[in-house]
Amino acid sequence: MSQAEIKAETPSADDLKQTPLAALHRELGARMVPFAGYEMPLQYKPGILKEHVHTRTSAGLFDVSHMGQAFLVAPDTGKGDESHEAVASALEQVVPGNIKGLKPGAMRLTLLLNDNGGILDDLMVTRAGGAEHQGYLFLVVNAATKTQDFAYLEEKLGASVELEIADERALLALQGPKAADVLAREIDGIGDLTFMNARRIETAATDYIVSRSGYTGEDGFEISLPAEAASDFARKLLAHPEVAPIGLGARDSLRLEAGLCLYGHDMSAETTPVEASLGWTVAKRRLRELNFPGAARIAAQMEDGAERIRVGIRPAGRVPVREGCDIRSKEGQSIGVITSGGFGPTVGGPVAMGYVDRSHAQIGQELEIVVRDKAHAAVVADMPFVPHRYVRKQNRNG
Repeated sequence: MSQAEIKAETPSADDLKQTPLAALHRELGARMVPFAGYEMPLQYKPGILKEHVHTRTSAGLFDVSHMGQAFLVAPDTGKGDESHEAVASALEQVVPGNIKGLKPGAMRLTLLLNDNGGILDDLMVTRAGGAEHQGYLFLVVNAATKTQDFAYLEEKLGASVELEIADERALLALQGPKAADVLAREIDGIGDLTFMNARRIETAATDYIVSRSGYTGEDGFEISLPAEAASDFARKLLAHPEVAPIGLGARDSLRLEAGLCLYGHDMSAETTPVEASLGWTVAKRRLRELNFPGAARIAAQMEDGAERIRVGIRPAGRVPVREGCDIRSKEGQSIGVITSGGFGPTVGGPVAMGYVDRSHAQIGQELEIVVRDKAHAAVVADMPFVPHRYVRKQNRNG
């Protein structure tokens, strides 16, 4: 996503919402721009390139409080597996993931689907640990789609569960190789979490939901906490010499290098999980049962392949390609379109993602990308462009 695209998301500043950290962003000298209905920091004084490098080498702090947070609650909570089964069964009506199989303390990326198998959003689903926290799921959805997502959930799930929207909570992300050391100084015992696991920590001062996850490809954490506590906690983290504030610009270049999708660009309501190269989010049990939206279409694509597929692309030279650029075969035939692109600071050159017809989706396939009416050589590349550095568990449930 280019800076121009970020600024164009919301035309008027008068209607923009602010996160609980808005005053802190200005104090830190952030350049604020409209994004998903919020006024958000694009970059700070060091600039996007330095913020990107700092996250890859130390620890970056992101304000992601614009994201949608909610609790999906079963009628009878606190009854262990029985209450989890009730709330998980409800959510499985609209997602293809194995939510019933989530163990206490585990989280999973899944997809909200329409009746044709198109992706309405991607979301994180967490089953909290501890007997007292059973019977609800913690959901985090994208900022630009949260209103529609929550309305869709309430419509489809009906009275079987209750959706409690958590507008009173903020969300921070601490990402980078030094993130674990920093956060362990502030929250005791948090360093023993592993990737895609979470813990709810209730203290006399506040209530944290901490997950070891993130959107950069680096080791890191996302911390949900009450909005009134967010500024003080962010200041505590920024007081550590390893931590710097990071804006939307570097967040986008980091996730692009990590090969991670941005909803509304690399995924849409017209895109299926298979087309988006997210077939791994469709659980084997769910494919056997075929009881999620668009199941027949998705199962057919899993078996036979999709006509178009999201791929990584490495343009030759130094010219970055942007969303909307035409992808052509070496013979000049239009075969797809770029959905995300830009300069990869860690890679040291341009990187991109896009959709191509499957006959041109093989790694190493030579392509051409049209930028300002000029064709530039490119090649289909494996993703991620920069290796993920998550702290993983050896055994995985699912």
